[in-house]
Amino acid sequence: MNKNKTIIIVGGGHAGIEASHACLNMGLKVLLFILDPLAIGRMSCNPSIGGLAKGHLVKEIDALGGIMGYAADHSCLQFKTLNKSKGRAVWGPRAQVDKVKYSAFVSSAITNHKNITIINEEVVDIVVNKNKATAVLTKNKNSYSGDSIIITTGTFLSGIIHIGNENFRAGRLGEKPSFGLTDSIVSLGFETGRLKTGTPPRADSDSINWKKLEPSYGDNNPFPFSYKSKRPYSHPNIPSFIAHTNAFVHDMLKANLDKSPMYSGKIRGVGPRYCPSVEDKIVRFEDKNKHQLYLEPEWKNSNQIYINGFSTSMPKKIQLDALRSIEGLEKIKLIRPGYAIEYDYFPTRQLKATLETKEISNLYFAGQVNGTSGYEEAAAQGLIAGINAALKTKNLDPFHIKRNMGYIGVLIDDLITSSINEPYRMFTSSAEYRLSLRADTAPLRLTELGYKAGTVSKKQLNHFLKSKNSILKIEKTLKSSKILRNNEKLLASKFLCRPEVSIKDLFADFSFLSKNSKEDLFTAETNIKYEGYVSRETSRAKTMLQNEKSSIPSNIKFHSINGLSSEAKEKLSLVRPENIGQASRIGGVKPSDIMVLDIFLKQQSFVSRET
Repeated sequence: MNKNKTIIIVGGGHAGIEASHACLNMGLKVLLFILDPLAIGRMSCNPSIGGLAKGHLVKEIDALGGIMGYAADHSCLQFKTLNKSKGRAVWGPRAQVDKVKYSAFVSSAITNHKNITIINEEVVDIVVNKNKATAVLTKNKNSYSGDSIIITTGTFLSGIIHIGNENFRAGRLGEKPSFGLTDSIVSLGFETGRLKTGTPPRADSDSINWKKLEPSYGDNNPFPFSYKSKRPYSHPNIPSFIAHTNAFVHDMLKANLDKSPMYSGKIRGVGPRYCPSVEDKIVRFEDKNKHQLYLEPEWKNSNQIYINGFSTSMPKKIQLDALRSIEGLEKIKLIRPGYAIEYDYFPTRQLKATLETKEISNLYFAGQVNGTSGYEEAAAQGLIAGINAALKTKNLDPFHIKRNMGYIGVLIDDLITSSINEPYRMFTSSAEYRLSLRADTAPLRLTELGYKAGTVSKKQLNHFLKSKNSILKIEKTLKSSKILRNNEKLLASKFLCRPEVSIKDLFADFSFLSKNSKEDLFTAETNIKYEGYVSRETSRAKTMLQNEKSSIPSNIKFHSINGLSSEAKEKLSLVRPENIGQASRIGGVKPSDIMVLDIFLKQQSFVSRET
């Protein structure tokens, strides 16, 4: 049935990879357009996958059959769970990875598939017939037809790099940008804007006095990202090293702020508030006399060190002088300076929850082109866009992840209901159902959905079902069996709820427990400990789900609805939400507006039925 069905994907970064992988898994052909075939899966910034909230996204991508988690496990140099001093819901698994090995792994997985064609041409135009995207045109004046088109161009659209007063066109340092495609998309009626992101300098390992720096190791026995990774999971546990800025460094940077393109006005795009440059840090956090830096190898035995925490677009000399004023870095040499990059993006209120555009059918946007920041956010969007493009091509129902089902759902819902004016980054605080959306529960929430959609293999499903049954058996036994403690009989589950008690304390009472995997035991234990809180979350989610079921016609005229506030009319007309749930999360739309809208829709439905 899908023999001649083809999905066009423009861009081979993290979004493009997951989109390609999903479409290929679902039996479709893929035309992948990329400016440099050697750059597929390239990690352009930090050498890590996961982290706070981002690790949740990686686990969810894996649960849905994606490739990012397995690639991270395969190329891992160090694995650490962040936020372990806090509740388990906000723990953030993070892998520091070998960038070369990671890129090679994902590139091989994609390019070796029989149904993909890699095309080394620049896409400059999208062909639309009867409001439907049907083909792309390249700079070489070649035309390629497809059943759907997914734009995953990252920071390459009209990309301009800034280093001090110097600026030049580039998508990444040393790589050509894409000029022309933005104009084509704008000509189709889309709004565009400019954003900025940046990256720290890379240093020569041999120029650093490592003895003056504090080593930071990962976990000894971590849970990996992917179900595919061998258990017990092992990794080299190569340390990163900690350094600190100081008052002298801060004064030097302050004295030269006029040489930073962010502060001189040369950069129009807005940067990420939650991943600030070192210039931003010293201005915004003036009371702090030092900031922590992590020096991380970019690959195994790498001479190139990533200076995490020192993102900057200052002139190279000032970067060098500032770094040489830090203990341990007195003789540091730079392999390449830090820089800022400006690029075009498309405000995401122009998208449906499927990441298909509202104006043009069969056209999808995913990744940084949607105003997001981070590999993980991009990959999650690519996966969802790929799944939905494939499903639409097959004339099947679209694939949605709601806010109570996954961080991916939170990410996409936030994008399509908010006005993005700075790069969006995923945080655990963004998820109102985060107790239910723990990283360890990703397979329980999403794997069966992925199998139904066609991205999860039978092997992965069987692995999941075995794990699910084990977890259910553990929970059922502990909730129905009593144990003796201090001459008192009590339910094992009640005993386990005590903060000081671990499930290992029950091994002597239930011999079968020790035969289960550490991950299944962890999930069962956490489910029991958090059960009361999760129940309350589930109850709140029911109201949200009812609102999601109340669809809003795409042709509705919000300005004509009496009782809506003027601000609500403007915001609703701008975003055009697909349902009452989305409408309720738009800034400026009050509960009273939602009540008016709900009544109006019910009245219209009644009139329609009567007619």
